[in-house]
Amino acid sequence: MSICDFDILVSGGGVAGLTAAAVFGSAGFSVLCVDPTPPITQRDAAGSDLRTTAFLQPSQALLDRAGLWDRLDAHAAPLQIMRIVDAGGALPEPRIVKDFNASDISDRPFGWNLPNWLLRREMLARLDELPNVDFRPGTGTANLFTRQAEARVGLTDGTTVRTRLVIAADGRGSPMRQAAGVKVKTTRYGQKALAFAVTHPIPHENVSTEIHRSGGPFTLVPLPDYNGLPSSAIVWMERGPEVKRLSDLPDAEFEAAMTERSCALFGPLKLASRRTVWPIISQVAERMYAERVALVAEAAHVVPPIGAQGLNMSLGDMRILLELAQAAPDQLGSAKMLETYHRRRHPEVQARVTGIDLLNRASMMQARPLRDLRAAGLNAIYSLAPVRKTMMQMGLGTR
Repeated sequence: MSICDFDILVSGGGVAGLTAAAVFGSAGFSVLCVDPTPPITQRDAAGSDLRTTAFLQPSQALLDRAGLWDRLDAHAAPLQIMRIVDAGGALPEPRIVKDFNASDISDRPFGWNLPNWLLRREMLARLDELPNVDFRPGTGTANLFTRQAEARVGLTDGTTVRTRLVIAADGRGSPMRQAAGVKVKTTRYGQKALAFAVTHPIPHENVSTEIHRSGGPFTLVPLPDYNGLPSSAIVWMERGPEVKRLSDLPDAEFEAAMTERSCALFGPLKLASRRTVWPIISQVAERMYAERVALVAEAAHVVPPIGAQGLNMSLGDMRILLELAQAAPDQLGSAKMLETYHRRRHPEVQARVTGIDLLNRASMMQARPLRDLRAAGLNAIYSLAPVRKTMMQMGLGTR
């Protein structure tokens, strides 16, 4: 049996796992990152992840510390304005449009949007630069054994890894979380999301637009131009049967449907990628650690894709873990470190999961009186400048 030693084992090679490997590798820790599925790093390859991630200001700072931002900056579309549109009247047209401008609270954009497939490509290139990081695609975790001083993780290639800390970044069905015996609470909405890219004749001008009617939000997030045309990533949330109907439509009919759902704010929308479908749930782990194991990202919390919170919550996990690891390197993975991590992160995670759950339920409303109530609430929040600024700061994670 082959045994190898690392300070940290990262289980999961998605965007969160690769970020964790880069963050802790750049801080000088020896890191092994494994994932049973090799990452797909080309936009049009079969199985590529066509979703995008908006990195808010605190997350961008962490990527910079990890040596990632120099690679990503040129590909990122800045998000200067978050526009909320209520189209919940009798007709699918805007009746309330409110802009939340980053200039009200900062001299920088709210964040920067990047495609997930490109993130994987650039993150892998960064890991190749770090001699203390070993990434093994096609290798997964098979078992976990922990004791007070260390963890031992069996890998699917027959290797046993001896490590001081396991970072579980292996998704909502996390094998490491299950092996550690941590339970989760899951909420299902009967929703799914269509994710794809489009081009449109009217420039987005770095405005992220979230349109509410019923079924869930329809969100257009800026991307760099594609084939010389303005481009956006779309996440279209609806109830499951409606997503199935939409995903089966011929391209021309689908383009007509999404243009109508977008209230034609950007002119006729044209598909610029294939359509992908993702399930929508909320989920939160009862605790964010076990012996020698830290849960991060979707292993610890899952939220609907509203307000760019998902991965930014994940990077919030990593900021706290890194801070604790650097403050006391000799305590890496100890009970004291992990209990502190849980105590500092779990209340905020629970609050954000609850808040996004409420926003999603409000966006799903079908009855006209309830949609009218939602519109009135948006008006009330926007009309009070201190409340509006506080909401923006909370969204960034700076309050």
